Amino acid sequence: MVGIRKLTARFKLQLALKKYKPAEIALPNDMLNTRNILVCLPPGQRELTVIKQVLPNLSEVFGDAEIYLMASPGSSVHGIFPHKGFRILTPSKDQLTWSGLARRSYLGLLQQNRFDLILDLNLDTNNFVKSVLLSYPRAIRVGSAGILGAPYYNFEIKSRYLRDEKSIYKSIIEMLGTLKAAQLPIKTDRNAN
Repeated sequence: MVGIRKLTARFKLQLALKKYKPAEIALPNDMLNTRNILVCLPPGQRELTVIKQVLPNLSEVFGDAEIYLMASPGSSVHGIFPHKGFRILTPSKDQLTWSGLARRSYLGLLQQNRFDLILDLNLDTNNFVKSVLLSYPRAIRVGSAGILGAPYYNFEIKSRYLRDEKSIYKSIIEMLGTLKAAQLPIKTDRNAN
C-alpha cells in the first residue's frame, strides 16, 4: 500500500512539474524585500530540537520578517517550539491527499501568506514539501544542495559539513545572511541552482 501511495505521489508531482512555470529572481535584491518566510521542518524529533537552536540566527538575518514554521504531517512541534516570534503551521490529515501531498485547500491557506522565501530544512526528500515548493514559483526556494535540486529549489546551499545537522543548518542560515548583505545583484532563473 505504501508503494502505491509513493508511486501516486510521484505521478502527481510529475503532472505538477509539467504545469510549473519558473520566474526570474534577482539576488540579493529579492531577499532585501523578504517579509514572509516559510521554514519547512523535518519530521524527526532530534532534528527539530537542533533546528530550535539555530532559528534565532534566522530571526537575526531577516529582522522584522514574519517567520512561519511548517511541520511535517503527523509531527508534534508545539511542545518543542513555543510561540515566541514564530507561527506554527501543522497540516492535519484532512489537508493531505491519499498519497500524502498537500491538498489544494491547504496550499490555498499557505498562499494567503504570500511567502517571499521558503527555506526547506529537510535533509531528506519529502513529497509533501515538494508539493508545497511547486506551488510557489515566484518565491525564493532554498534548500540544502544535493537533496531535491531544480525545479523544487531555485537556490541550493552546499554545506561543508556532512553529518552534523546543527552545523549544516547554521551554515545555510549564515549563507542567506551573507547573500542578503551582498551589494551586487545576481540574476538567476527561478529554476536554476
